[in-house]
Parts: sequence; structure tokens; C-alpha cells
Amino acid sequence: MAEITLTIDGQQVTVPAGTTVLEAAEKIGAFIPTFCHDPELSQPGACRICVVEIEGWRNLPASCVTAVAEGMVVHTASPAVVEARKTILDLMLANHPEDCMTCQKFGNCKLADYAYYYGIRKSSFEGERHNDPVDDSSAVILRDTNKCILCGKCVRVCDEIQGRHVLDFMYRGFNTKVGPAFNEGMGDSECVSCGSCVAVCPVGALTEKNMQGLGRSWEVKKVKTTCPYCGCGCNFDLNVKDGKVIGVTSNPTSEVNGRHLCVKGRFGYDFVHSPDRLTKPLIKKEGDFVEVSWDEALSYVAARFNELKEKHGSDALGALTSARCTNEENYLVNKLARVGFGTNNIDHCARL
Repeated sequence: MAEITLTIDGQQVTVPAGTTVLEAAEKIGAFIPTFCHDPELSQPGACRICVVEIEGWRNLPASCVTAVAEGMVVHTASPAVVEARKTILDLMLANHPEDCMTCQKFGNCKLADYAYYYGIRKSSFEGERHNDPVDDSSAVILRDTNKCILCGKCVRVCDEIQGRHVLDFMYRGFNTKVGPAFNEGMGDSECVSCGSCVAVCPVGALTEKNMQGLGRSWEVKKVKTTCPYCGCGCNFDLNVKDGKVIGVTSNPTSEVNGRHLCVKGRFGYDFVHSPDRLTKPLIKKEGDFVEVSWDEALSYVAARFNELKEKHGSDALGALTSARCTNEENYLVNKLARVGFGTNNIDHCARL
């Protein structure tokens, strides 16, 4: 593949032909802000916050959709570039709620980060503002179109990754918003609550409903773990505050699933702290369940297995296992049944 050499902020860099200016800049550690850009999704070049100055060009192109060219000289933070980015942020903030202090996304919001970086405290534009009701019809996703910056990442991830096509742009001009068909609530649409739209949203327009008010991003410890619901082995981050799991968020380093999860993996964690969970083995004695040690429980189970096998034969025993075990654990149950019990009576909750 042909290689292209260009200069970015006075530093030469060589990249394969077809590389974008943004990708080349990232290679040398140059900072370029982005909203609509996502390496997994198509690139519309819509938000324009990633504009750069290229010597010899009349305009400031969006770096995420501009391919490198031999000898190109790029400036990522020239006065013209900085002024353009400030104006874009100024326009975004003109129709954005000023509730950062109570927003669930605060501390992990690109709009707030860039406004801080470029010193935009308050919009200089006066005019009408949106005041749409917050959509809480979904059991797991909170949608606030007042905070949407129309980057379109939720639309593209729903179309291109999940293939559901639930979200899209509607209306025009100042009234443009993103949502399900006919402006239905998320809970009334064909949404399957996978939460990928939440994972890619750069602001507080889409957030986890069950995490509202439970902790700010800097108060939360993230613990990478494996989803317990099936054998796919998806990874995610448990969000832990004060020793308690308050939510699940995507981890882009997950080898199996990346940032994407099903509704069970992303939102089905409430069993962790359920008061109905068993914490010790129980054996029924004189009609009542009594807590016992693991040694006593295992010895009791082994004795009962042997007793039943001797009295009724191996086919009197069977094994029923679960998708919430790992593949390795299911394999061991299979070996226990076939070799230990001497039976082929094995079933699984996920069979068709």
C-alpha cells in the first residue's frame, strides 16, 4: 500500500494512503476534538468541531473525512481553527440546558470538556430554546432531546451495528431532533434496550435510567469483568461506589463485544445485591431449611447421589445446567454426569 508523508503542526508523519487527517494527527498525539466521529461507524463529517487548517485550502475542512495527501501541511490549533471551534461550541451551548451540576453525564461529557478547554462559559447567542419533556418511557434508557447535539452517533450505531433502525432524525431546522418513528417514546418503539446508543452518546441526551443520581463519574470505580448471562464471554465495567454495584457501562477494550451488550448484560445486574440471594448452603432438616457449611453440604449431596445411584441405577440421575455458567463449567458438569454418574441425562436451559 502506498504511503503518504505530510506535516502536522510542524511534525512529519507517514501514513498509508486513504488515512484521514484526524487519524494521522492521532498517530502523533495531536489533539483534535470530535463529536460525530466514531471509528466503528460511518463518518458524516457533520459536527465540524474537528476542523483543521490546511495550507493552500480556502476553507477549514473536517479532519475526520479529509484524506491525507502527499506534502500536505496541516495546522490543528491555528487561530482560525480555534476561533471556528469556539463558535461551534458557542452555537451548541445556545440551545443546551445549563444543568451540568445535576446532569448524570457530568464528568464524562464531551461538550462540557471542550467548553472548559476552550473557555466557553456561556453562549453569546440569544434566542429560543427547546423545552421538550424528558422521555422516561423506557425501563432502562432516559432520553432528553434538550441535551442532544445532533451528532447522529446513536442513529448510526442502531443502524450499522445493531441493525434495528429505531432512531433517526426528524423535523427540520431548529426543530430537528433524534428519536423513534413518529416521535414515539423509547419504551413504545421497537427498541430492544441494548444500550449501544447510550454507550456512544457524547453528552447527556441518552443515559442509563437506573444509574440516575447514584454517583458521579469521578466517584465510581470501574471493575472490568465478564457477563454472567451466557457463554459468549462479553466484557463490561461494573460501576462500583461504596462497595456496591450501581451500574454497568461499556468497556471498549472488550475483545468479544467491544462497547456493545444485550439488555441482560447492560441492565440485568440488580440480582447482585438482591436480598433474596442465598449466601450459604441450605439443607432441609425436619421440614425447614437450615444453614450449613460447604463441607457438610457437599458431603450430603455426594452421599445422596451414591444412594440414589445404588438404589435406582445411573439413569435415575441427571444434570441440568445453565447458560449463566461458563463454557468450562458446563463442560465439567457434562463430564461429572457421564463419568461420575454414568448417565447421558444432561440438559441445558438454553437448548432449542
